[in-house]
This record gives sequence, structure tokens and C-alpha cells, in this order.
Amino acid sequence: LMVSSCSIGCSLVIGIPLGFCLGYFNFRGKKPFRTVVDTLMALPTVFIGLLVYAFLTRRGPLGDFGLLFTLPGIAVGQTILALPIVIGLSATAVESMDQKLRLAIMSMGANRLQLFLTSLWEIRHGLLAGAIAAYGRVMTEVGISMMVGGNIKWHTRTITTAIALETNKGQFGMGVALGIVLLAIAFCVNVSVSFLRRRY
Repeated sequence: LMVSSCSIGCSLVIGIPLGFCLGYFNFRGKKPFRTVVDTLMALPTVFIGLLVYAFLTRRGPLGDFGLLFTLPGIAVGQTILALPIVIGLSATAVESMDQKLRLAIMSMGANRLQLFLTSLWEIRHGLLAGAIAAYGRVMTEVGISMMVGGNIKWHTRTITTAIALETNKGQFGMGVALGIVLLAIAFCVNVSVSFLRRRY
């Protein structure tokens, strides 16, 4: 929960402004950039884990930070996994926003920050959907947690890596039980989001 929440928080802070810019502004190379973002949304988690491992290993460029086989290291990899999803779905939400609303906001003398915040409020349901999709992808990934975290008991073992380990040991009952825990967490997240949507 700690790793997933940290990674999704970082991806939202970085990805929503980038997605807003991608969906709102027209610039040279926008279509190729959007194609790259859409492609990265389906990036295999094992490949991300391999790249992050290569950067965080002692011989890698970021090896001095000591993030390999740590929870922050896993969070870095999961942030990279979730970031294209947040950017892509945020851009889609911005593009679907009513053009007249933008003109109305600007005609009332709103500055750029007010335009940004008001637009985010109008597309909040699309942003929530993107956040849920990214959180679901982060919670259920195995490759990054296994390769970057090392699946060390009481240190970097996550629910998904524990499921893989217990299944390999033939402990299918424990694997199913841990899977039910994941489903319960996902259910609680969706119920919370539904409550927020009804309230706001």
C-alpha cells in the first residue's frame, strides 16, 4: 500500500500537468509525442524493471543513491509504469472538455493558473478514471517489484510478489488468499472514488 500510494501520488503530480499541456496546447510534434505516450501505456513491467535495475545497480548511473532492493526503488519503477497512463488519460479528458468553457473562463479574465485549476475541476471525473486505471496497474504488477525489490521478506516483498512466491511453492491457498486481499483493496478504492464522485 505504501509503495503503490507513493508511486501513484508522484505519477499524478507529474502526469496531470503534462497531460493537461498535451491535451490543451497545439505544438509541433504533438501527434508523434501522443503516439509515444499511448505506446508506453502498454509497456511491459518486466522491461521497466530491467531498465530501472540497470540504472540503480552499483555500476549504473544512479547506483550511488542505494535505491536497489528498497521500497523507494520499487516506487521509482512503478511511477514510470503509471506515468504514461496518467498523461494519456489526462490528455484525453482535456481534449474532451467543451471548447466554449475554455473561452468562457478566459473571457472572465482568468489567469493561467485559474484556467488550469478550473479546467481540472471540470474534468475531475476523467482524471479520477485515469488515476484508478494507473493505480490498478501499479497494484497488480509483479515484474518491477520482483526485479528492483528482490522480493526480500519483511523488507521489499509486496502482495503480488508474495502471490508469485507462494504459487511457486505450491501454496495455492495462500496465493488465492492474498489475491482476495488485493481484490478487497481494489474494491475499497473504487467505493471511495464512487463516494467522492457522488459528493462532488
